[in-house]
Amino acid sequence: MRGRFLPFWCDPVTGEGSAEQRGGRAVTAGAVTPWLLSAGVPLALLALSLPARRLRWPLVPSLLREAGIVSAVFLVWQLPTRMSAGNLDAAVARARWIHHWEQRLGLPDEAAWQHAVLPHPWLVQTANYYYLAMHFGAMAALLVWMFWRHRADYARVRTGIVLVTVVSLLAQTVAVAPPRLVARLGFADTAERYGQSVYGGGPGSVVADELSAVPSVHIAWALLIALAVVRIGRRGVRWLVVAHPVLTLVVVVVTANHFWFDALAAVAVVVLCMGLGRAARACRRALTTAARPARAAPDPPAPTPRPAGSHGPGAAHRDDDPPHEKSPRG
Repeated sequence: MRGRFLPFWCDPVTGEGSAEQRGGRAVTAGAVTPWLLSAGVPLALLALSLPARRLRWPLVPSLLREAGIVSAVFLVWQLPTRMSAGNLDAAVARARWIHHWEQRLGLPDEAAWQHAVLPHPWLVQTANYYYLAMHFGAMAALLVWMFWRHRADYARVRTGIVLVTVVSLLAQTVAVAPPRLVARLGFADTAERYGQSVYGGGPGSVVADELSAVPSVHIAWALLIALAVVRIGRRGVRWLVVAHPVLTLVVVVVTANHFWFDALAAVAVVVLCMGLGRAARACRRALTTAARPARAAPDPPAPTPRPAGSHGPGAAHRDDDPPHEKSPRG
């Protein structure tokens, strides 16, 4: 039933759009066993960080602990892949619903942006590579730079990244297809056309979910990177990194990996998590202040004893003062 748009949270009644995806290639979830085996990596790293505290190099346990946390986030990032398997029809219907309301609201058509780039293969391949490499590359560079040069701010930035990623993954349990998987909307799968897809089984591919378009983690991470560098970096560099989220937005649109709505959802997640982080820090400060014992008021200073023979500020002189000589009369 063409032209029927269901609510975003509902499954479609028909299977429209499921027979033409990616040239008939099925979207699979991947094996669960390798994921369970790789789950031991962060546990092993965190376990090794405990006895490493006895070493002479204090940096080693910190590196092991942070590597374990990052590995755990990467494993959690793969969970929607398993949970959205088999929901292709529902994901496509939700993507059509998003595109329909974007057009009704007068937003620019993503297909028109992509068609402006398709005649230039080098530009398309550059966008595909940026989408593939900069998502993890820029985030890894940020974490290494923060850990090495700005250790005092590292924990706060890392915690914010983990929080944004977890909230995004919770939202991504509702399967939503990217534009390139939706038939008859005029989008081309540029990564598939040039053999640069991260969703295939070729060299350099990673385990990623094609049905986790909302919110766009690419946009969320790019915003976090820009915010961290603008806040901490030097003047000559921090404003240059603002180009990263802008380029990421253009790339995810022209490669047909996300709608505008996906990017707006990512911005909302970042704002929400920043608010939660500030509220948590405020609560922690309040609890710390309340737990401190109240300081006792200092005792008043003891009064200074007055010398003998002195009866106040108007006394003539002290006993040990020499008597004043009288001047002879002329």
